[in-house]
Amino acid sequence: MAQTFDSVDELAVNTIRFLSADGVQKANSGHPGTPMALAPVAYVLFTRFLRHNPADPQWPDRDRFVLSCGHASMLLYSTLYLTGYDLSIEDLMSFRQWGSRTPGHPEHGITPGVEMTTGPLGQGCATSAGMALAEANLAARFNGGGHEIVDHRTWVLCSDGDLMEGLSNEAASLAGHLGLGKLTWIWDDNRITIEGETSLTFTEDVEGRFRALGWHVVRVADANDLPALAAAFDEAQSETQRPTLIAVRSHIAYGAPHKQDTAGAHGAPLGEDEILAAKQHLGWPSEEPFFVPPEVLDRCRGVLSRGAALEEAWQRNADAWAAANPTMAAEWRRRLAGELPNRWDAGLPAFEEGSKPLATRAASGTVLNSLASSLPELVGGSADLAPSCKTLIAGEANLGPENLGGRNLHFGIRENAMGSILNGLALHGGFRPYGSTFLVFSDYMRPAIRLAALMQLPVIWVFTHDSVGVGEDGPTHQPVEHLMALRAIPGVTVLRPADANETVAAWRQAIEAKGPVALILSRQGLPVLPGTVRQAADGVKQGAYILKDAGGAPPRLVLVATGSEVQLAVEAHRRLEDEGVPVRVVSMPSWELFDAQPAAVRDSILPPGVPVVAVEAGISRGWERYTGAHGAVIGIDRFGASAPGPEVMRRLGLTVENVVKTCHTVLEGAGRLD
Repeated sequence: MAQTFDSVDELAVNTIRFLSADGVQKANSGHPGTPMALAPVAYVLFTRFLRHNPADPQWPDRDRFVLSCGHASMLLYSTLYLTGYDLSIEDLMSFRQWGSRTPGHPEHGITPGVEMTTGPLGQGCATSAGMALAEANLAARFNGGGHEIVDHRTWVLCSDGDLMEGLSNEAASLAGHLGLGKLTWIWDDNRITIEGETSLTFTEDVEGRFRALGWHVVRVADANDLPALAAAFDEAQSETQRPTLIAVRSHIAYGAPHKQDTAGAHGAPLGEDEILAAKQHLGWPSEEPFFVPPEVLDRCRGVLSRGAALEEAWQRNADAWAAANPTMAAEWRRRLAGELPNRWDAGLPAFEEGSKPLATRAASGTVLNSLASSLPELVGGSADLAPSCKTLIAGEANLGPENLGGRNLHFGIRENAMGSILNGLALHGGFRPYGSTFLVFSDYMRPAIRLAALMQLPVIWVFTHDSVGVGEDGPTHQPVEHLMALRAIPGVTVLRPADANETVAAWRQAIEAKGPVALILSRQGLPVLPGTVRQAADGVKQGAYILKDAGGAPPRLVLVATGSEVQLAVEAHRRLEDEGVPVRVVSMPSWELFDAQPAAVRDSILPPGVPVVAVEAGISRGWERYTGAHGAVIGIDRFGASAPGPEVMRRLGLTVENVVKTCHTVLEGAGRLD
């Protein structure tokens, strides 16, 4: 049924416009044009269609709203304030200031009602596909018996820039394939970017592209036509088999007489004179900045009673469902709370010394499958590399168009989208998502990993084929700088286990972590090292541990290594011990976990004043933090080559002989070789 609007609705739209413009002007920084253009879209969506309760932003069955064009943040902040979220006019006035709850781009965990951190264009679009996928998967798992406790939509506001980014196309392609019918992207077709009109670079048939990707497409000719917007949103809600793109023709900086439809309105304040002219042009009743007509606030705050009624009705249904399904309800509550079940790790394997050499990727696959039965929230897959990365859960269904409740996700060759979709699963709640590819391809998803770190999302990345040991595939597939690149991202825990037992411990850390974790795993088989079956659990937890010590004597040198290179350090230790040189071997699977230990723990492992030699098949830069001025690093500061893995390692200096030689050189330089 067609919806009607009155003068108060029109006044509310202009309130959003001018709160946004005033906020940008006061900060003397920001993007006023898009909020002024999209104010009608936000108003109609938040007051008439979005299922949300501003008094409870974490209501599990709320609709998710993502502002993918995060530069339009004042649009979101103004709308959240008006509809009753825990924001004040003072918060709007402190836009972009230190410690403000209204930062320059939306940040998850800072502003009530902000579902994800956005700003890098395309990320919100791709992440929203993960949110919609989460809803569909949980619905397939928990709904039934006449009770639908999972039934909500994901709405996205996106810009021309979002749709130019290839990331959004990857996600749209997968969303169309899966038929995510509760996903709607609202495209702001304002035809302006920073450099000018979009026709400079963007002349494709966007609507035709989305139809080809399997989306339902709706066109709204004028963003200011409130009934047309309402009709489009209603049509999107009625479409259940395909995601929907709503193309909305808007005018950037609508109402500003001299800057409407110009690139100058995109990323800079309008100026006080232009804002005043816009207010006069649109018949705004006050020149006072941050003015909110009382009737507008009253109309918008009606969302609070509507949202409370929606949540109360849902809660009654959820209570009835829980009474009929107590076991399932307990799982539901636990998963949404992010809690682990009792004895979740009881089935973890142990590997005895002398076992057949095993690639850590293969050990990881064994661990993943041992965890899967006790952790139903463990859902994920690979960018078309699951057989190589060992990330399939045996006996579980594939997640696809005919079964959105499966646990084995197939992302196709879309690493970029995979990273963002995993973030969406984590943001939605109820999942411990994982995704896998070769380490060298981690660069494709670096922006998503960075956002996961910013938001501290419990996403697990399984990166295999971790060094030049990959061999014949050559330098295009041999990661060299990637370990350090991941370590450089604040908030990411990187774990490179040395053998199968360290891999078990690394997975334990990943499951218990509160933020993102990257597991770095070998292609080639590695021996089960002496002592790891007893030491790895505690050793990995603290990031580094003494694997082999100096036989009772104080060590003259400490050998530190990670991953496959730990076996070189162990063999070098044996040879130096035969020479009468007391040396300690430290396995250091995680810099981040080690650096978080108290100084006394760190000093007990790496004694101050004792020379350190580090060994790792990657760039040496960064290891000086542990080796200091008198130690050495055996690394690879060049690209690899195509040849069998052992030969590549040998030619690039990753040999026991070179480790022993380097130790001699360091000890001689330090005057510690007797």
